[in-house]
Amino acid sequence: MEFEVTSILYDCGIILLATKAFGMLTRKLGLPQVVGMILAGLLIGPALFVGTGFSGIIHPTEIEMRVLQSLSQIGVVFILFSSGLETDVQEMKQSGLAATLIAVMGVAVPLALGTIVALLFMGGPDKASDHASLMNALFIGSILTATSVGITVETLRELGKLNTKIGTTILSAAIIDDVIGIVVLSFITGLDGEGSIGMTLLRVLGFFAFTLIVGLLLRKGFHYLVAKYPHKRRTSIFALSMCFLFAYIAEEFFGIAAITGAYMAGLMLSGLGDTQFVDRKVIVSGYMLFTPMFFAYIGISADFSSFTLSSLWFVLAFVLAGILGKILGCGLMARCMRYSGKNSIAAGCGMIARGEVALAVYATGHNLIAQTGGIDPLVATIFLIISTSILCPVLLKLVFRNHDGEDVHSKHRATTIASEALENINAD
Repeated sequence: MEFEVTSILYDCGIILLATKAFGMLTRKLGLPQVVGMILAGLLIGPALFVGTGFSGIIHPTEIEMRVLQSLSQIGVVFILFSSGLETDVQEMKQSGLAATLIAVMGVAVPLALGTIVALLFMGGPDKASDHASLMNALFIGSILTATSVGITVETLRELGKLNTKIGTTILSAAIIDDVIGIVVLSFITGLDGEGSIGMTLLRVLGFFAFTLIVGLLLRKGFHYLVAKYPHKRRTSIFALSMCFLFAYIAEEFFGIAAITGAYMAGLMLSGLGDTQFVDRKVIVSGYMLFTPMFFAYIGISADFSSFTLSSLWFVLAFVLAGILGKILGCGLMARCMRYSGKNSIAAGCGMIARGEVALAVYATGHNLIAQTGGIDPLVATIFLIISTSILCPVLLKLVFRNHDGEDVHSKHRATTIASEALENINAD
């Protein structure tokens, strides 16, 4: 099949226009731009028009879809690298036992519920004895572990709760939650292909040892570069090079997710003098092309042609597991840590929002589906992101309604790096 570069130019032009337009629209409606970008992909592609005789505004060939997929995978790397840069390591250190335990339960409970739901729809718990089915189920459960902190930050700020004890706990837990979720995903993808638990554990530990040794050395080099050439493009180029190489090494040499390498590269460079400058450059570079391609590709590649009543029941069960998993896991642990009833519920509700990291997890592990022939959770993941983006602020506002609040902790910053990044992303 002949490949025409001009066709890709057309696809890229339509995707960029549509994602920006719908992103701005959803932002005005109080929803993340991520939701608008996914909707744009659904509306310009063939996904929603099966059987209507209309193939969409863009209708990529198989080769064009592979090119768009490649661009989207680079977008995933940008997203996770930026997430690593924005991770406040000092905040993690100071978050204390409560935030850590809330984060652990915020990963464990959704992972367990998602895995159980997947196994039930595959034919029952007996499927757990089949390696391929178990891997598919664990992958589906891992999608539910991610938390999108951006929408929670904006809601807490609007309610005046951003700097309260529960506010800082939620934000710290969300940061730790993503770190744990990335490790879990790395372990699950490492088990792919009948890999033993012991060997997978060794590979994961080996990669993190590599990250600490090499990453800390490169961090010193970056620190020297920033001191000598502050606010120069060369520092951003150095950082992006490190990101891409870590992503490559993670997958090719250690057999774990490339996004883990990108995230760890960002984490190694977080908290330095020029980190925010580099992060802004990464966000601009990513959101000019690669990141919109990723979100649009998700919508374009969604397949509703075989969507049945059984599929609908799976979507509903998946979304319910994602919401209840966070509320029960985080809420009950917060209660065990002696938070009030309202604040415990707020901890759970503040963690339900899903966004780009959930899609990144899907994009990383979807090869498991092709190999196992199991359930493809893409449509369910899209519904999860849209529904939780709406529910999170609504539930938080209901929980804090007529709530007297708590003393503001002056030692905590008024804003976090996560919220600053959201503002940069939302800039027109």
